[in-house]
Amino acid sequence: MELAVETRGLGKRYGRTWAVQDCTLELPAGRIAALVGPNGAGKTTLLHLLVGLLRPDAGEVRVFGRDPRAVLADVGFVAQDTPLYRDFTAAELVTMGGKLNRRWDAPLARDRLARLGIPPDKPVGKLSGGQRAQVALAMALAKRPRLLLLDEPIASLDPLARREFMQTLMGAVAESETTVLLSSHLLADLERACDHLVVLQQSRVQLTGGVDELLDTHRTLAGPRAGSGSIAGVAAVVRASHTERQSTLLVRRGEGPIDPLWTEHGVTLEDVVLAYLAEADARVPASAWEVPA
Repeated sequence: MELAVETRGLGKRYGRTWAVQDCTLELPAGRIAALVGPNGAGKTTLLHLLVGLLRPDAGEVRVFGRDPRAVLADVGFVAQDTPLYRDFTAAELVTMGGKLNRRWDAPLARDRLARLGIPPDKPVGKLSGGQRAQVALAMALAKRPRLLLLDEPIASLDPLARREFMQTLMGAVAESETTVLLSSHLLADLERACDHLVVLQQSRVQLTGGVDELLDTHRTLAGPRAGSGSIAGVAAVVRASHTERQSTLLVRRGEGPIDPLWTEHGVTLEDVVLAYLAEADARVPASAWEVPA
C-alpha cells in the first residue's frame, strides 16, 4: 500500500507551545481524507508541515516517501482565505501559473473556470467568495497534483457555494488519482465527500482511519444506568451521558454480540468526531464547531 502522507512523532512548537505534538498518522494514496478538530488543534500547522512551509521541531514527515520540499511539484495547496493576487484576472493567474510550474495544465484550468461561468477578464478581488475559492481550486488542480491539501477552503462560503465547490472537487478527484486532505469544521459536507478521517485535538491525533470502518466499529447504546462494569461486546466506552435511570453510550465495538440489555443504534461521522473530541477535552467549546442542518 502506497502512503501519500506518513508522520512519526511529528511536532512543531512556537516558543513553549506545541502546535502539533507526537503526531503519528498514515494516509493511504488515493483517499479523500477529512482533517477535523476545533480551532487551535493544529490543523493548519500540520498542513504547512506537509507542504514544506514549516520544518518540524520533532519527529519526521514524509510525502510519498520523501521530504515534502522534494515533492513540491506533486502537491497542490489551497490555503485559508484562498489567497490570490486580487488585481490579477483569472486568465492572468492561469498564465502566471504556467510560468511558475514545470507541470501545468492551463486548458484544464480554463475549462473548469468556463464551466463555472467565472469571467476570465475580471480581477479576482471583485469576484464573490465562492468564485475566488473556485479560482484557487482550479489553480491547484492545474498542477495535476498527486496530493491536494485544502485548508478550510469552504468555511466562509454560503451553502450553495459550498455545494458547488465540493461538487467541483469530487468531480476533479474522480477524473484523477489525486489524494486529498481537506481541513474543515463542516462535518456534514465532509461526511458526504470523504472516505478517511483524521481527528486532531490538543495538538495530537485522537483518531484516524477509514470512514466506513470507523462507522462500522462504533455504536450508540441506550440502556440501564451503567455502573463501572464491562459490557459484553464492547471494547471501550468513548463517551457516556446519564439520567437517573438510563445511560447513553458511544462505544467502540469488541468481539461478539453486544449485551441484549442495550439498544444498539448506528452512528454518524459527526457522532464519532464529537465524542472523541469531548472525551479528549470536555472543555471543547461548542462555538468552535459549525454543524449545519
